[in-house]
Amino acid sequence: MGLQLRPIFLSLLLFQLSQLPHQTKAEDFSNANTTSVIRARKLAGRCNFFRGKWVYDASYPLYDSSSCPFIDPEFDCIKYGRPDKQYLKYRWQPFSCNLPRFNGLDFLERWKGKRIMFVGDSLSFNQWQSLSCMIHSSVPNARTYLMKSGPLSSLTFEDYGVKLMLYRTTYLVDLVRENMGLVLKLDSIQNGNAWKGMDMLIFNTWHWWTHTGSSQPWAYVEEGNKLYKDMNRLVAFYKGLTTWARWVNINVDPSKTKVFFQGISPTHYEGKDWNQPTRSCDGEMQPFAGTSYPAGTPMASVVVDKVLSRIKKPVYLLDVTTLSQFRKDAHPSDYSGEHSGTDCSHWCLPGLPDTWNELLYAALVG
Repeated sequence: MGLQLRPIFLSLLLFQLSQLPHQTKAEDFSNANTTSVIRARKLAGRCNFFRGKWVYDASYPLYDSSSCPFIDPEFDCIKYGRPDKQYLKYRWQPFSCNLPRFNGLDFLERWKGKRIMFVGDSLSFNQWQSLSCMIHSSVPNARTYLMKSGPLSSLTFEDYGVKLMLYRTTYLVDLVRENMGLVLKLDSIQNGNAWKGMDMLIFNTWHWWTHTGSSQPWAYVEEGNKLYKDMNRLVAFYKGLTTWARWVNINVDPSKTKVFFQGISPTHYEGKDWNQPTRSCDGEMQPFAGTSYPAGTPMASVVVDKVLSRIKKPVYLLDVTTLSQFRKDAHPSDYSGEHSGTDCSHWCLPGLPDTWNELLYAALVG
């Protein structure tokens, strides 16, 4: 967290990543589709959904938190006492087009009988719950069935046969308990067996890669047959994400499965990122008003772009980083039911993840 990009660091990082040996075969990434990142930012060449501004819209939010039975206490800011409501009233407006209004019934009809899986950490949980509430608000009387078992949760809209699934995994690659403790295996992705056969996959990872000290769950990092007590976190992230890319190349049939990668979700713990060094997200009630976010692009986004530029299979990047950086006002901060301290990492519901899902919907219907 707080790893932000500066030009000299960008050059050094890109050079370092370009020199890394790959654990996959060379042909996996030779002749890779170098336009795979472009496809993420321009939908069929018509509009860049991810460059725009936040505008006040009295018709928002898209649902009432009290009427959605799926919101976790961690994200239910209104229930846990947030007094201001203006943060609910902002809509993302791309500069060169309009986003289609989300229609939950249309979503269910388009994906009737299909399985949709979010794969990732608590930010994936945040987005999965958002989409569940957005759809529920369109069909409030529809029969639903919620199931939780280990890392897997599933919400079925039974009248349509649509399953919204969540597979919780902090790193995408495997975290395995061995004799010496928990080991983060950068070139192993056995978890991926649970992701096969889906009609849509939305992946996310990053936040846990930055954790150190008591909040770091693993004792060692493993690559090949070598164990490391630690590793540069951006390099480790690159190696782990390259393993994920190899999994996509081997296991995804684009004619049957659409694949998305959720861009880096920013945090707002340090006010210096928006030129207010004494502040955090706590007490923020309006988005950042500028046109360019002072902290610049997170280094993790450079890693994501690097990996996606080499992947063979089509992967659509939900490039939510910049638009989310502007929303310093949209975190639970002190109004979370299950998060100790100030939460400037996750997002209130209703709130910003609804926009992520509007962008997902626009990519599907466009």
